[in-house]
Amino acid sequence: MAWYDEAVFYHIYPLGLTGAPKKNDYGKPVHRLRTLLPWVEHMRRLGFTALLIGPLFQSVGHGYETTDYKTLDARLGTNEDLAEFVRTCHEAGIRVVFDGVFNHTGRDFFAFKDLQKNREASPYRDWYRNVNFCGNNEYGDGFSYDNWGGYNLLVKLNQRNPAVLDYIGDVIRFWVREFDMDGIRLDAAGVLDLDFICALRRIANEVKPDFWLMGEVIHGDYSRWTNERMLHSVTNYALYKALYSGHNDQNYFEIAHTVQRTLGMVPPHIRLYNFVDNHDVERISSTLRNKAHYLPVHVLLYTLPGIPSVYYGSEFGIKGKKERFSDDSLRPCINLDDHADDYEDNPCTVLTAALGKIHRAYKDDLVWGPYKELCLTTKQYAFSRGNLIVAVNNSKHKAKLSVDALAHTYVGLLSGKKLKVSDGRLDITLPPCGAEIYAPKDAWKQVTDGAVPTFEVEVEKAETSATVPNVAVPNVAYEQMSVEELQAAILSKMTANGPITDQMRRDVVGNVWKDSLVNWAKSFR
Repeated sequence: MAWYDEAVFYHIYPLGLTGAPKKNDYGKPVHRLRTLLPWVEHMRRLGFTALLIGPLFQSVGHGYETTDYKTLDARLGTNEDLAEFVRTCHEAGIRVVFDGVFNHTGRDFFAFKDLQKNREASPYRDWYRNVNFCGNNEYGDGFSYDNWGGYNLLVKLNQRNPAVLDYIGDVIRFWVREFDMDGIRLDAAGVLDLDFICALRRIANEVKPDFWLMGEVIHGDYSRWTNERMLHSVTNYALYKALYSGHNDQNYFEIAHTVQRTLGMVPPHIRLYNFVDNHDVERISSTLRNKAHYLPVHVLLYTLPGIPSVYYGSEFGIKGKKERFSDDSLRPCINLDDHADDYEDNPCTVLTAALGKIHRAYKDDLVWGPYKELCLTTKQYAFSRGNLIVAVNNSKHKAKLSVDALAHTYVGLLSGKKLKVSDGRLDITLPPCGAEIYAPKDAWKQVTDGAVPTFEVEVEKAETSATVPNVAVPNVAYEQMSVEELQAAILSKMTANGPITDQMRRDVVGNVWKDSLVNWAKSFR
């Protein structure tokens, strides 16, 4: 048993939360990271036991174009500030995982600067992929190179070069030695060299007991990256999509099917990293057409197999819509003092705290307990996790369902209501857009006050259909297509497989990352 198996994660994008400038002038450090110290108590109060934070290290802009892997971004402060922050988290019982951006560097990274200066004579010419001194780029370097996502700002490292692996290994050891962090989320893990990932796993096994490696993977068979030789976990984008669209389309079959499919991808001891929003996608309160679905969505997040994670601010129910050329609205600065009353008055915050307590009190069931589907319709869904029974309703109307049950009496962990079993069946009545977690009476622990937070059931005005790219799909490799051509290709493949909804179109058109789209297109059989 490792700490990460039982963890409930909080996710912070620090440059956004602290209100740091969008551009780094590499000037005197500003100690903005210290403003996050009160958030440690906030995390503890809501039941979070682990923190994913990043990117953290010196960069020129959004943080993923690294300039210096061993120096905290000057917009956040100093290395001493980061060490203090991690120490404060550990004292509160919260593990800390850093963002590891090892697929690419920024153009201000020392190896690339040397390549610009010395060209063919640079000892770092083989640190990057496909450097071509007969080419050029928009920066006028007089050479070209592979990048990430079509952005030459992000220079792709040659992960097959032993010197690159040695350098990254030294960085990881430095992070553990100087900051005592507990794991790494590998950015863009879906496009990392697989042998490179295996080497990182060997390093992880050496640096610290139960050191966790989790990878950002958007499409594909998760077992390709998650196994004994590679990563401990990956981002469960399949479930992320199913959780919001299964409620927007009132189709619990999508969620149940996704659960079974992802469980079948990985060995039973592997737990995927589950989430409903993050720094790259729209806030769950913006994605859901019916705000009241916040309740069943989060009950599922905390009770379905996997490691639950909440993105900062979503416990307050804040909104954030994705913009085509900016993610700023997804990464806002938040003043914690502005939410001082939310612990009692905000139903989103009250629910998050309750689910954190339930997850901790019933971890034997919610972490180690087997999953079994008990009831499934388009609008109602029930399953067991160990001795617990979870039931959700996406309908605007009250719903009744009946499921097999082993105990004589059950108690609702959110409501405190008792239900008796008759002839081996538990008859459940759920309110509109409602959810409940039932525990056998003899295993019941009073961890909440028995008051389910109230969400107003209303349907917001339907969104307009996404604009489908009006471009022809060329007969070339996916890597050679533009973003718009890749979007059109994916929509074409979806159409060939059956009817597609407006939400499916929005998912495709809203994805503007070329590498992600390439992997998505390749995932079709």
